[in-house]
Amino acid sequence: MEEMGMTLASNLKRILKYFLVRIIIMAITLLIGVYVVILVANMGGAVDEIRKSEIREAVGRRLLGDENYRIMSSEERQKYAKMLEEIEFKRFGLDQPFLIRSFLYLKQALTLDLGNAERLTSDTGSRKVKLIILERLVPTLVLMMTSFLILFFSALTFALFLSRRYGSFFDKMIIALAPLSAAPAWFYGIFLILIFAAILKILPFGGMVRVPPPDNAFEYFLSLLRHLVLPVFSVLLSSIFISTYNWRTYFLIYSNEDYVEMAKAKGLSSAMIERRYILRPTMPAIVTSFALSLITQWMGSITLETVFNWPGLGRRIYEAISNFDSPVIVGANVIYAYLLATTVLVLDVIYAILDPRVRVEATGGVEQ
Repeated sequence: MEEMGMTLASNLKRILKYFLVRIIIMAITLLIGVYVVILVANMGGAVDEIRKSEIREAVGRRLLGDENYRIMSSEERQKYAKMLEEIEFKRFGLDQPFLIRSFLYLKQALTLDLGNAERLTSDTGSRKVKLIILERLVPTLVLMMTSFLILFFSALTFALFLSRRYGSFFDKMIIALAPLSAAPAWFYGIFLILIFAAILKILPFGGMVRVPPPDNAFEYFLSLLRHLVLPVFSVLLSSIFISTYNWRTYFLIYSNEDYVEMAKAKGLSSAMIERRYILRPTMPAIVTSFALSLITQWMGSITLETVFNWPGLGRRIYEAISNFDSPVIVGANVIYAYLLATTVLVLDVIYAILDPRVRVEATGGVEQ
């Protein structure tokens, strides 16, 4: 008993060390990624020069209506205007070199303490970047998680079905349709809107719920489901054929292993063989493949939400880019970075749980 307790404590310690190392690695990656976003969003400081020009124009317009300014001499006007500009520069932190401010931006970005947006506002009229971003996070999670769950279970079911019917008509059809996944979800979204909204008029063009929103909770839910149909179907069309083809291939490979033949010789049922000896060892590879596609879809949501006028985080990023609103761009990308890091960490946990051959090492790796 004492030896078993020591083994359990040792395994627990090793697992904790493993996840601690993984969290530290992801934190460093997140740090570097966010800093790069800050540099890109500010175009290496060029955006700050644009801000300074806008401040100078604003100060100039304000001075045109100042009676005292008009009676000043030319030299006094220049000094007064420059003083007002310097005050505004200091208020926005533009009096410091960009390199110094970039690290300040990094600290603020990681804590989502980005102050006020330059042009955008939240649905409630607030200019707080945190509110502008977080109010749009829930619609994005609703759209993407609904799409991912339907995609995962649909592709998994079809892949198992095809693995039992290798070489059949349906198997050949999926192989033929796999190249269709080269097109992104928003591409299919345009055609779906044209067919089902513009021509057939049976589904809405876009949005999250009808306008004005229903007061009744059940009607609101039904309206939400109706508006989810086209964007979710777009994600399915862009991913389900290639996912089914890939996962069906995994099942075929594992179904020819020696231990599967031995299980068949023992007289085990097809369902048990499929569940224990084919599905479980295949799941780590499937989960990895799905997680990579999930990350791709996260970043592709910007265009998808814009096409469907979905009030999510992706559309907010598009609006921020169009308006050169750097604080919102940085804040939204930080949220995406957190989501992607969480996805990878969860993948590590699932991978270790699903594959019994994997042994977690304290150095942050796995041993098979």
